[in-house]
Amino acid sequence: MNPMLCAMTCAVLLLALPVYGQDRSADANMQILRDEIRIDKRAVVAANMDLSETEARVFWPIYDQYQNDLRIINDRLATAIVNYADAYNAGPIPDATAKRLLDESIALDDSEVRLRREYAARLSRAIPAAKAARYMQIEGKMRAAIRYELAANIPLIE
Repeated sequence: MNPMLCAMTCAVLLLALPVYGQDRSADANMQILRDEIRIDKRAVVAANMDLSETEARVFWPIYDQYQNDLRIINDRLATAIVNYADAYNAGPIPDATAKRLLDESIALDDSEVRLRREYAARLSRAIPAAKAARYMQIEGKMRAAIRYELAANIPLIE
């Protein structure tokens, strides 16, 4: 399987798993899956960046920090999906709940855009702009695939 497709599929599963409820074994399985995705994603990025040794020394610490900051957004997204699933499964979603879910969805998008801007600037100062753009493009493609899968599998509010 294409490494990029594999990483994206794993990431989709990572975000979708919380919807099914969690117990201790699910939490352990989730952590294992997160660790595997982190490794696979890093390998995809490494294979597509063509970094010199000097560029790699400055890129990878920034990458790791970005992934840690992105994990916070991913955790919020997973929580939002669980909250939506709970509300959806309970029956018709009241307007107040729909408003809260909508506000969180927009706040998540805003947080992600701010984070991308911050790290694009940091990367552009650390490595050539073309390579910074390439990384942001790789990251964007992965996140777009995840968002597409989520959108395809999450029903509309009724």
